[in-house]
Amino acid sequence: DGQPVDYEGWTTMSKSKNNGVDPQQLIDKFGADTARLFVMFASPPEQTLEWNDAGVEGAHRFLRRVWNYAVKNAAAIETGGDAGGSLSAAAKALRFEVHTVLRQISYDYERMQYNTVVSGAMKLLNALEGFKGDASPADSAVQREAFGILLRGLYPACPHITWTLWQDLG
Repeated sequence: DGQPVDYEGWTTMSKSKNNGVDPQQLIDKFGADTARLFVMFASPPEQTLEWNDAGVEGAHRFLRRVWNYAVKNAAAIETGGDAGGSLSAAAKALRFEVHTVLRQISYDYERMQYNTVVSGAMKLLNALEGFKGDASPADSAVQREAFGILLRGLYPACPHITWTLWQDLG
């Protein structure tokens, strides 16, 4: 329109500056769970949020990884037996790591540090993806337990995908 461009540099979103992002566009493109996960992961609640489209896409990729893991490992997760049997070394290591991360996630929820809760969920998924069990009932039970902990940890941030996965696999 011929007017000079008023550039203030990097700044936070604000209604007064009219530089907000419409969440409905984000929800329409990626889903409500992605929007919630990104907002919780990007910044602690008491700090301002620097919007980042790459961060939104990263949150969406993470949720796709959770979904793909569930689909790929559905047989083991659905039929997870009794963990009372003899566990393989890999299952023992997975269980130890999952419960260590769970302790941190619980502590972070109490402190309302949601960004580190999401980070913990990412660690859980990495541990699950790296698990090389022997397909025994005991190892499947550990895998099911670990995936259940991942879903419960993500549930406050991503209620739709976690509920759907738990119902489908539960």
